[in-house]
Amino acid sequence: MLSYNEKIRHIAKKILAEGKVEIVIGYRRGTLPMINEPCFIKHPEDVTRLIWDRHCGINLTNYLTQRKERIGIIAKGCDSRNIITHIIENKIKREQLVIIGVPCKGMIDRHKIASQFEEEIQKVKEDGDKIVVTGGGIEKIWKLSDVLQENCIICTHRNPVIYDELVAEPVAEQKDVNRYEDIRRIERLSPAEKAEFFDDLLASCIRCYACRNVCPLCYCDTCFVDGSQPQWVGKSQDPTDIRTFHFLRAFHCAGRCTDCGSCERACPMGIKVRTLTKKLEKDCLELFNWEAGIDLEQRPPLTTYNPNDPDDTFR
Repeated sequence: MLSYNEKIRHIAKKILAEGKVEIVIGYRRGTLPMINEPCFIKHPEDVTRLIWDRHCGINLTNYLTQRKERIGIIAKGCDSRNIITHIIENKIKREQLVIIGVPCKGMIDRHKIASQFEEEIQKVKEDGDKIVVTGGGIEKIWKLSDVLQENCIICTHRNPVIYDELVAEPVAEQKDVNRYEDIRRIERLSPAEKAEFFDDLLASCIRCYACRNVCPLCYCDTCFVDGSQPQWVGKSQDPTDIRTFHFLRAFHCAGRCTDCGSCERACPMGIKVRTLTKKLEKDCLELFNWEAGIDLEQRPPLTTYNPNDPDDTFR
């Protein structure tokens, strides 16, 4: 990881000094362990603030929407796919960007560690294939593979699919990963069991909208939950309103989500909101052989018409 830091800083300093970009968007050390923050660098001498480790889970594509500057941006595999989606959807232009690609082996799930640590966490250190956590005079050690984010465990696009500079050699992509075992298990439930499952899934939602706010796909000027003329969904904690928010937001991400995991990482209640977007991701793959953010030249299936689409309704 130290070599990543040095290379990221070197590239950022170079493209700023040469005037190729006006700003570099990356990560800086957060004020709390396991929560690194977005960082906006405008001067070459400030690149020492940039860091990279397994706590850089925020998807920086969220900060590209409708910007006019020339921008350098740090992107792991899932982030790079969201950048492609932004370019396709005309939210940023490819020629504005210098993409600093970072091969990634997964981000730490802070929820997993916090749920197993009773004291206030003061320090988290990576030591080979282990994570060492310190707090309240107590030290605990976990295997790295046991505390990765769920989306990282099943990720099949660890390397950026689009980049201008790469900070390290590509890492091995994971093969024979069963990405949708949990979704197929839910699909086999009866209607009543499905209703109970989703009631339980969303029961703790406090409608803080952290999942929406952190998602790089949620860039509408006015979200449907905030509109009042007309009002599409109520503002209360009524279970129907909560379900409406989550289901409609998921459908808005259909054919666009790259499973970056930002929504689950941001959720203060630890809700597995990826369950909804993964179902739609699975359907797009099986019905249209489509994965979001892989090809700049290919339009998403839900924005195009094909007479061979598998639903007879459209023929």
